[in-house]
Amino acid sequence: MKIGILTQPLQTNYGGLLQAYALQTVLKRMGYKAWTINRPYKKVSLLRRIFSYLKRMIFSAFKTKSYIIRVWPTDKESKLIAQNTNRFIKENIQVTEPIYSLNNFSSLKKYEFDAYIVGSDQVWRPSYSPNISNYFLDFLTEKDKVKRIAYAASFGVDNWEFNDIQTSLCAALAKKFDAISVREDSAKDLCKDYFGVKAELVLDPTMLCTKDDYIELIKKDSTPASKGTLMTYILDRSHEKEEIISKVAKEFDLLPFSTLPQSKYAEVGAKNIKHCIFPPVTEWLRGFLDASYVVTDSFHGTVFSIIFNKPFITIGNSERGITRFTSLLNMFGLEDRLISFPSELTKELMHKNIDYIRIEELLKNKRTSSLNFLSKVLKNNYE
Repeated sequence: MKIGILTQPLQTNYGGLLQAYALQTVLKRMGYKAWTINRPYKKVSLLRRIFSYLKRMIFSAFKTKSYIIRVWPTDKESKLIAQNTNRFIKENIQVTEPIYSLNNFSSLKKYEFDAYIVGSDQVWRPSYSPNISNYFLDFLTEKDKVKRIAYAASFGVDNWEFNDIQTSLCAALAKKFDAISVREDSAKDLCKDYFGVKAELVLDPTMLCTKDDYIELIKKDSTPASKGTLMTYILDRSHEKEEIISKVAKEFDLLPFSTLPQSKYAEVGAKNIKHCIFPPVTEWLRGFLDASYVVTDSFHGTVFSIIFNKPFITIGNSERGITRFTSLLNMFGLEDRLISFPSELTKELMHKNIDYIRIEELLKNKRTSSLNFLSKVLKNNYE
């Protein structure tokens, strides 16, 4: 059986890359041939670039007149920034040729897929997936006799963000799926209430692989040891988050380190583009392996803290979808690891032991049931 996996565009997001890698890996272990559909991000239009450039120019005039920073890198600069993550994709994820528009389904027909799997990440969040009906396989017709499966699809939030037209269209498409599974508890209710379909709760794809699987990736890449003992994976930095990191570092006498670029392109521009290059994916994984403690505001940062059995603090990131965190942590009885403000970080919480023997047993059972979901629907036995 040939399977096409439809997920968010692969770029520099470590969690996004590893969930694509993990799902493809387990499908291949089941004996299937799997490709991740390569959907590059659309290029920013010239008009939008000019408009943004003018805004930057006006903004810069009030701060400094020495230079003006471009908002978006050129194609050449983008490749430089993503050189390490692109290498990971090339070496570890089998992708189709670039598919710039799923409105032209003919470009995928040559792969002769027997099934399509949609997921994971926030594929069913309209603000993250502008062509949201694509993620409900709207490019397929009744003549396309293929399996339609959603694996760990995520809305990202527990409130409804679809407009009426999107709701009606996607509800009709969802009813054509052979099986639907979601990543958050709240998503089961959203599927029932707005699409009229039943959904099963499963693990994020990254948790279908084990710690040993990720260690093998690290070894294969001969990844050097990390440069600290307190891993900080912070997507949206703030003074409050820095205060939390400082409190943990001081309490345990740890050296903070990050596996993110030193700077963002929009902040420093082409002049300092070397500081914008994303480190290798395996360096990010090695960070969890080496860390004595983790502080993160990322969903997948939390996931890999659990996979690598590390003590951690998760800082709530409501704009990126807080329900993802609460569902994951509640699943393992770790909801107290989630905080929003420095005042919530007590010594008692920092020192509280995480029973990873219990959690590993839970994870093993949930991994089995999640893999069974995939196995049953792909073998035509799902009910």
